[in-house]
Amino acid sequence: MTNIDKKAPVLVTGGSGYIASWIIKYLLEDGISVRTTVRNLRDLKKVEHLLELSKKFPGKLELFEADLIANGSFDQAVKGTELVIHTASPFFISGIKDAQKQLVEPALQGTRNVLESVNKADSVKRVVLTSSVASIYGDNIDAANVPGNKLTEEHWNTSSSLSHQPYPYSKTLAEKEAWEINKNQNRWDLLVINPSFVMGPSVSNRVDGTSVDFMLSMVNGKFKSGVPNTLIGFVDVRDVAKAHILAGFTPSAKGRHITSAQTLPMLGAAKILREKFGKKYPIPTGELPKFLVYLVGPFFGLSWANTSRNVGIPFDLDNSYSQKDLGLKYRPLSETFVEHIEQLEAAKLI
Repeated sequence: MTNIDKKAPVLVTGGSGYIASWIIKYLLEDGISVRTTVRNLRDLKKVEHLLELSKKFPGKLELFEADLIANGSFDQAVKGTELVIHTASPFFISGIKDAQKQLVEPALQGTRNVLESVNKADSVKRVVLTSSVASIYGDNIDAANVPGNKLTEEHWNTSSSLSHQPYPYSKTLAEKEAWEINKNQNRWDLLVINPSFVMGPSVSNRVDGTSVDFMLSMVNGKFKSGVPNTLIGFVDVRDVAKAHILAGFTPSAKGRHITSAQTLPMLGAAKILREKFGKKYPIPTGELPKFLVYLVGPFFGLSWANTSRNVGIPFDLDNSYSQKDLGLKYRPLSETFVEHIEQLEAAKLI
């Protein structure tokens, strides 16, 4: 049992991020003092929403500059906190030229740096790490020999590598490193949040990122001729944020937590959007045969290996532990998808 004093400041790393921004907002609304780290305080485009939150909650939000790969850069921000929520990590799955330098090193070194700072600070009692279901599986086919094809927190990704699915590989290495560092001390406990594909509106005005790219592709005609028959786990960013906070302040909570509202085929996601937006956008209405995905997939960034291991493969994620251990309640994906599109409309991106 770990009790966190709500009067002590909470550190959220990677404060300009999609998930972190919601965590910070919810903590501030709960009256909790927050510290957050960003790579560059002068990058106003990335910190503008944090400065706005700082004005709205005067004296409650403190910003620190820290670099994932700079030793000791988190020391000052961690000092005096009881709870550290480490979300900072690179997330992109396309345009990767050097996976080791772009993904693995920042994820791994960032985890080490933050947890080394935690080890230096006697005040810290608990760390909540943002990992991913990517550290549980790399491709849908990984669930082939699992009962009901449903993956749980007991499973680890063993199929990803630098050359195949480097992002899942980086998340797997980083989470394993965190558990190893945690095992070698006995002062603070570690809880891990493993979200599936995070969707929903953003706190900031930034509209870059993988989630936005996916949502735009569902309405801009990219998949007008059809989508691959691929199952994806989806979850609302606000539920993921709440999962981190519940993990931080639930004394009995422990372990890993698959955080995923529902597993849907891409056509299922399209159906939700069509129910709300009708014929307003060229939303996909059918699925592409697998042989056709092999042919056209490379034009959409899908390799033959990705197609063979994911398209038409049964797969599911078990979210029952997150509900039992954290008391997390999931909002319907219809709400998530529609509000995401509405924000993109307001930003005039559609």
